[in-house]
Amino acid sequence: MMVRTAGADDVPALAAIAERSYRAAFAGILEQDVLQARDRMFFAERFASSWQRMLVAISEAKPAGFLLMSDSHIDMLFMDPDVRSRGGGALLLQEAERRGAKSLECFRDNHAARRFYERHGWQVERAYDREFAGKGRSFVLYVKG
Repeated sequence: MMVRTAGADDVPALAAIAERSYRAAFAGILEQDVLQARDRMFFAERFASSWQRMLVAISEAKPAGFLLMSDSHIDMLFMDPDVRSRGGGALLLQEAERRGAKSLECFRDNHAARRFYERHGWQVERAYDREFAGKGRSFVLYVKG
């Protein structure tokens, strides 16, 4: 597995990964209608203007996951559910840290993601509630460094 910067031609594959990963990661956290609304088109539209800020994990010559970063904040890190636990997420996180990542937000109840970040030395700075997808949700802010 390796990491590289994204190109515009990666957007369709990354949108498909985002759709699958989002539904797998948040099935027990978000309502079905919210999960269904975040489909490939939703993510393709979002990534059309943000792919320049994305890193891509490559496995067997194709995208296997991605990380989206704004300034020093990690907005998203998703791996394709079919290739999770093979080191791609850790490589993405390490590269983001090398590029100055200092914070990220995570659903409070996303226990798998929280274990992953904590295993890589990220620490909870604070817990809070905010609106997401039309409802109040609980989050934690992680910091590194």
